[in-house]
Amino acid sequence: MAQYITTYTGIHFCPTEPDADGIRIEDIAHSLSMLCRANGHYKEFYSVADHSIDCAVEAQARGLGPYTAMVCLLHDAAEAYTSDIPRPVKRELHGIYRIEERLAVLIYEKFAGKEPTHAELAEVKRIDDAMLFQEFRKNMGEKLGHGETVSKRSFVSRPPKKSEQEFLELFEKIKHELEKADD
Repeated sequence: MAQYITTYTGIHFCPTEPDADGIRIEDIAHSLSMLCRANGHYKEFYSVADHSIDCAVEAQARGLGPYTAMVCLLHDAAEAYTSDIPRPVKRELHGIYRIEERLAVLIYEKFAGKEPTHAELAEVKRIDDAMLFQEFRKNMGEKLGHGETVSKRSFVSRPPKKSEQEFLELFEKIKHELEKADD
């Protein structure tokens, strides 16, 4: 039996033994645009790609710079290869965090230029949690603890193709900003 998944672009990719050469931003954007947040329990479809876009836009609104915006855009990219598993279930899946972390490091190094520090990841987590709070408030009418205020985002359902396209466009824009910052 094959130990790989076949990606959107036709790559045979092994998530448990990842190779950076097999990671494609097109696969990430497509897959995340097709994955619904909250394991499909939101009242309307809201994709992981939409969430990632919203996190990156929030980082930009906070003035955190292109590197942090790129890490925000890619913070759930490993889920393109493992799926979006709800936090309570993920905590019980021994080894899943190791698999996701290995994938995430490769993705960050390939597309953001380096692995984020613990402090940088903590800032991304703050944004991620703030967006989660606002998503649940908007999409479920539920408050998850105390959430930070975020920039004006609609958290509306969009067709996957539109989310995929916006993800790729934002990726290219931030990538260009990162390249300019390196010059």
